[in-house]
Amino acid sequence: MSAPLPRVIRIALAGNPNSGKTTLFNALTGAHHKVGNYPGVTVEKREGSRVRGGRSFRFVDLPGTYSLTAYSLDEVVARDFILDEKPDVIVDVLDSTNLDRNLYLCLQFQEFGIPVVGALNMTDEAAAKGIEIDAENLGRVLGIPMVKTVGPRGTGIEELLDAVEARLEAPDEEPRMPGYGAELEAGIDRLRSLLASDPAFAARHPCRWLAVKLLEKDEHAARIAAGHPRGAEIEEAARESVRWIEGHFGKDSEIVVSEQRYGYIRGAVRETVRVIRKPNFSRTEAADKVIMHPLLALPVFAAVLWSVFQLTFLIGEYPMGWLETFFGWLARIVESALPGGLLKSLVVDGILGGVGGVFSFVPLIVILFFLLSLLEDVGYMSRAAFATDKLLHTFGLHGQSILPMMLGFGCSVPAILAARTLKSRRDRVATILTIPFMSCGAKLPVYVLLAGAFFPDDAANMVMLIYAIGVALSLASSLFLHNTVLRGEPTPFVLELPPYRAPTLRGVLWHVWEKSWQYAKKAGTVILAASVLIWALTTFPVREPAPGEADRRAAEYAADHPGAPPEEAAAWAEISRATSDLEYSAAGRIGKFIEPAFRPLGFDWKVGVATLTGFAAKEVVVSTLGVLYRTGLEETEESGTLKGALRADPGFSPRTAFVLMLLTLILPPCFASLAMIRAELGWGWLGFVVVYFLALGWGIGFAVNQIGSLAGFG
Repeated sequence: MSAPLPRVIRIALAGNPNSGKTTLFNALTGAHHKVGNYPGVTVEKREGSRVRGGRSFRFVDLPGTYSLTAYSLDEVVARDFILDEKPDVIVDVLDSTNLDRNLYLCLQFQEFGIPVVGALNMTDEAAAKGIEIDAENLGRVLGIPMVKTVGPRGTGIEELLDAVEARLEAPDEEPRMPGYGAELEAGIDRLRSLLASDPAFAARHPCRWLAVKLLEKDEHAARIAAGHPRGAEIEEAARESVRWIEGHFGKDSEIVVSEQRYGYIRGAVRETVRVIRKPNFSRTEAADKVIMHPLLALPVFAAVLWSVFQLTFLIGEYPMGWLETFFGWLARIVESALPGGLLKSLVVDGILGGVGGVFSFVPLIVILFFLLSLLEDVGYMSRAAFATDKLLHTFGLHGQSILPMMLGFGCSVPAILAARTLKSRRDRVATILTIPFMSCGAKLPVYVLLAGAFFPDDAANMVMLIYAIGVALSLASSLFLHNTVLRGEPTPFVLELPPYRAPTLRGVLWHVWEKSWQYAKKAGTVILAASVLIWALTTFPVREPAPGEADRRAAEYAADHPGAPPEEAAAWAEISRATSDLEYSAAGRIGKFIEPAFRPLGFDWKVGVATLTGFAAKEVVVSTLGVLYRTGLEETEESGTLKGALRADPGFSPRTAFVLMLLTLILPPCFASLAMIRAELGWGWLGFVVVYFLALGWGIGFAVNQIGSLAGFG
């Protein structure tokens, strides 16, 4: 008997990593999805919807996981979401080229007693490998509807939604559970009966799933069972069952359960999957002979990163120049249209001078994210982890740490979140402490500005040098921490190598859009607010010039520069007045107060203020310099540009620029990243990060400035 369907169907989209789940999620939801966090944790949650036939399908994209035996934070989130939220249907996305491994998770979903629909994804790749799957028969054997899909093409989407609706129309149909053999089933039935003896408890918790997990000696399941009115009896029954199983099979009960699952899967696959031909040539294996060669893997990895950054700067130079020209033109238009006064100063100096400078770097960010997305979609990221595994272990890091570290080149926040896939807390802490050394997209505008101003003939290589210094510092720091506060060995490294796949333009562009929009949104909100605040601090309080001050300054300049034309003396008098106004302002007073701490680094008060504002967001360093240097220091053809103003400042040398780039690299990350560190590791580690990176940044900046001064650099 069919039941009326709800108008809103809540679907948990789950599956193994590299099963094409994200691509299928995008095909199911299109542009109708949002990104947030799961309640209580900082793991990213993607939710989306699709309307069909007057009914709304609400999807939650669970983190990719191989099992629900919760060791990593991803596994905990996936398990707890299903237990607590109880979705209407679980759609398990299966890699059709490797069903034996993927069905292991699917069987665990069945044990929850929630309707499950299988999406046999990447069936095009399976067909290319000669793998023929009888989806209807496989669904009949497992008791789960199976639908063939190809995420990038949107193939099978309507059929998948039909299967979801059909599954919900038969609510009285008892879901088929995987069988574990007579020996285990006796223990499972006994525990399930005890758990189901309390109706209220059984309504809240899936009893068969709990019974199986108790046989696997799962601590979380034991804590849940302890809350049962007959908790002590259940605990004793579980102990007896485990003791009997281990005595009978001669091995750990968790291994026995795992072997029984795989036995059940092998039987189902043997009945329904046929390999009609095996390709004689595998492009993946051929490519990996070079890319994963023991001697070539690290050089290839270095060459890939070098190529990414070279392409970023080579291609991005042109649109970045166009944007700089556009904002310069816009500033001149606004300046001529508005009457003199505070409003004109706010718009031209505060908003266009600050935000415009940051927006100019958007093309670089877009290109960098595009290239990193290509590497991820092609399948190279996992290989980079394997290539660097041995090297990272030398420095006390886990091989899988390379994935968050590479994400750190884009943004520290998702990079910190990506560390949750590491199973050991020690490995997570060690990895998160390396991420601030990675030059994220927010630091890139600072590097490009200073390198372009003071090292114009070798700007790209100078920026890449800072990136390389960041990687070297991360490894040296990890080795130091490994031998002090983070003693212990990284856990063994196990990671799947997916086959190489041609990236889809839609998928890559979607990733680029999400990340670039976040950057642009920050420039239009956080950076805008910061620019206006810096403008206010540099404008107020307003200094009233003394009578005849301009004439006096012009006369002093003429006396010091005999023969100088009157217009040059007048221009200097105006610049001198503006500098005095700036020093009189709140920003000037703050800068003078903190100048003693920055003077050993070769910084004056203006550079100190810019460095200080970088704590909020690294891009703010550029907008702060844009506001502080709004007048320029000499009338040249470049005086309207920030690069020209910096070059013209006698207190700003190439050595100052290099030290400022190093401090931007090393000092504690932005507030958003610090908030993520606090959420992931707690207040203690947050305090450690702030103190450690402040001390390290100041120490390295001081050393470089002193050595550079002795060597005559800058």
